[in-house]
Amino acid sequence: MQDWNKLIFSDNCTFEEKARQVFEYQFENNPVYKRYCQALENTSSCHPELVSGSLDEIDLEAIPLLPIKAFKDAVVTAQPNDEPDLVFKSSGTSDMQRSVHRVHDADLYKQSLLNGFRHFYDLDRSVIWGYTPGYADNPHSSLIHMIQELIEQDDSGFSRFLPLGEPLDKQQLTEVAQSGKQLIIFGAAFGFLDLLEMREVKLPSNSIIIETGGMKTHRREISRRELHRRLAEGFGLDSSRIHSEYGMAELLSQAYATGSSWFRTVPWMQVSIRNPENPAEVLPPYEEGLIGIIDLANIHSCPFLLTGDKGMMNNNGRFQVLGRWNPKDLRGCNFLIEED
Repeated sequence: MQDWNKLIFSDNCTFEEKARQVFEYQFENNPVYKRYCQALENTSSCHPELVSGSLDEIDLEAIPLLPIKAFKDAVVTAQPNDEPDLVFKSSGTSDMQRSVHRVHDADLYKQSLLNGFRHFYDLDRSVIWGYTPGYADNPHSSLIHMIQELIEQDDSGFSRFLPLGEPLDKQQLTEVAQSGKQLIIFGAAFGFLDLLEMREVKLPSNSIIIETGGMKTHRREISRRELHRRLAEGFGLDSSRIHSEYGMAELLSQAYATGSSWFRTVPWMQVSIRNPENPAEVLPPYEEGLIGIIDLANIHSCPFLLTGDKGMMNNNGRFQVLGRWNPKDLRGCNFLIEED
């Protein structure tokens, strides 16, 4: 039996080689994804070689990307006969159709999360705080689970979820500063703005704010640039200390923008920008299109996904998130727009 954890996080194998093995596993074991590939066979959106076993002969970009809406409409899994270890659900009201992500290997997810976070930050020298209004009442929130896992890595006792509706505690900030650790606060965009309305508190100068996007609110939409300006000013930080996380219930890996508007991925995740009219076409740098993702940590659900998010790439393989492609379908972590 294939040791997927070892393969996905290995440095001894190229991303392309890993993706081809994962595709073969998905095509054989994931009924929803297999039907989708077969439906595309012999069309301009799919190469026939994909479903005839000749994957080595084609480019990685030819692997079909399943529309992420499938997580709302079907059971997307390569282990249809097994109960999942975890279940993540997208945010939304009780009467909304929500995405459901069945996680069949909690250890693999944890490895992706922790390895991924350490790819960008020094977790062992960090205190993690989470401020999550709008998410705390969702028992299947992937954001809550992610922050909880990060909190549990800190044995100092300082990491925690912050109480909702209360300003930051200056005494706790002093204790963290005296501990010698770096404070990292995760939160939804407008949750941070609400915190600042209660009381503007200057954070230790080496602190990092990681905004995870927006949430349903009475406020108007604002650009990410304006949001970051307000957060830097309100928390007394240099603008380079305001970061962004790109993740969602349907993904087990995250991308981060660390002090700029350009996101970087972890080594087992790859992003491309696709033509909305023909998702098999990868668009050139700086052209706007749909964000396509290969997240190999999704090995047991579906790693090959076409999101509903608009974005563009630069020449260095980094990407920007420019909001939802359909502005009427704004939700959760992806609703911020880049320009006013």
